[in-house]
Amino acid sequence: MRLGSIKRNVIDWLRQGISPRRLALTLALGFAIGCIPVIGVPTVLCAAVALGLRLNLPAIQAANYAAMPFQLALIVPFVRLGGKLFSIWGQVSPAPGALLHLSSPGVFSDLGAVAAHALVAWLLVALPAVVLLTATLTPMLRRIPALTTPALTTPILTTVDSGD
Repeated sequence: MRLGSIKRNVIDWLRQGISPRRLALTLALGFAIGCIPVIGVPTVLCAAVALGLRLNLPAIQAANYAAMPFQLALIVPFVRLGGKLFSIWGQVSPAPGALLHLSSPGVFSDLGAVAAHALVAWLLVALPAVVLLTATLTPMLRRIPALTTPALTTPILTTVDSGD
């Protein structure tokens, strides 16, 4: 997606009557949800959040897709952070190398634990990220004042009684 098409989409969404704050929240949620460290979950979750909160579905999905490279890049950091968090709380996350030596049921249960720990780490990062992204995007979107309200396309007609 090129910068020009992103700008056109944002302008279109603002012209549809979405407030800059609501659009900023939509984009922030889409981007944060798009970084969930479990492949395949963000698209469905973004759709559910958009429908549940009555947000713009194309906008949240666009932000979700924009976050996809970050999702892949952040899987390992979220797994590591989750492992550190849960080792602090007395639970031990399985080491990635140890997963190779387990039986099939053991691998699935340990992978589930690793995914759960990564999701907790993501949640701790995503909540402040949504607040910061919303706070940053709102003033940027408000800088487009002429586009937040549709311009009048027809002149206001006044009738003058000629007295005839």
